[in-house]
Amino acid sequence: MNMRILIPTDFSKNALNAIRYTIDLYAKLNCDFYFLNVFSFEKYTTNSLNIPEKGSAEFEQAKQESEKKFEKLIDTLALEVENLKHNYYTESTSNYLSEAIRHNINKNDIDLVAMGTKGATGSKGVLFGSNTVMAMEKIRKCPVLAIPEHVSFNSPKEIVFPTDYKDIYKRSEFRYLTEVAKMHNAEIAILHLEKKKELTESQLTNKKLLSSILSETPHHFHTLIEKNLGKGIQNFVESRESDMVSFINRKHFFFSNVFTKPLIKEIGYDSEVPILALH
Repeated sequence: MNMRILIPTDFSKNALNAIRYTIDLYAKLNCDFYFLNVFSFEKYTTNSLNIPEKGSAEFEQAKQESEKKFEKLIDTLALEVENLKHNYYTESTSNYLSEAIRHNINKNDIDLVAMGTKGATGSKGVLFGSNTVMAMEKIRKCPVLAIPEHVSFNSPKEIVFPTDYKDIYKRSEFRYLTEVAKMHNAEIAILHLEKKKELTESQLTNKKLLSSILSETPHHFHTLIEKNLGKGIQNFVESRESDMVSFINRKHFFFSNVFTKPLIKEIGYDSEVPILALH
C-alpha cells in the first residue's frame, strides 16, 4: 500500500519548499501526496462578517482561484521531478485549517502530515508558525513533519532524538523515524538532556529498551547537561550539523517543556532543520 502524505499549502514559496523537501525525502517510496489549500474570501467580498455560502459567486470564485493555483503547482512539479512512484491529489476547501487537516487525515487514511514552518510573508497565510505548532501539538493520529523555509533537501545522515528516558517506549512509535533513517542510511543520535548527571534505575531500563527498539538502525547515545532544553537541542544540532530533529509527542512533562511557546520559537519557528513529531 502506498504511503499517504498530506501537505497543506498556501501556494507561498515556503509551502512549495516544504512540498519539494517531502517529495525528495520519500523519493524511494510509493506515495500518494494530498495537497490541501484552505481558501479565504478577502479578495472577493467586502463583507467580512458573513462567510459566502457554497454555490455563491464569491465562494465559487475563491474556489476556482485555488484550483487554478493547484494546476500551476502540479505543472511546476511535473517539470521539476518525474517520479513514477508518486501520485498527486488536490483539495480546495473553505474549512478552518485544523478541521480541514483532521477531516483529510480521516478521509484519506493519512500516514504523515508535512508543513512549512511559515506562510506567505506579510499576508494572512494559513501556514504561519503558530499553525505548524498547532499541528505538532494537536494532531495525534499521525506524525507531523515541519520543514523550515530555507532548508534545501539533503539526504539526512543524522537525526537527533532528544529524550529524558522517563517514557516506556513502544516499537510502533518509531516506525516512521526508523523508516526515514533506513531509506537514507542515516544514524539516530539519541540526546539525553538532563539537569542531573545520574540516571535512575527506571531511566536506565528505558534506555536499554530504546536501544533494543533501535537495534536494526545505527544509533549512538549522547548526554548534555543543559537547563534550557530548546537551547541544548539547538546547540547540539548546530555543533554536529545534524539534519533533522525528532520527538515523540506525548502529554508528558518533558514534551510539555519542549513545546512551551518560547521553546517552540527557539526550536520550531527558527529551526534550521526539519522537525518530525511522532505519535
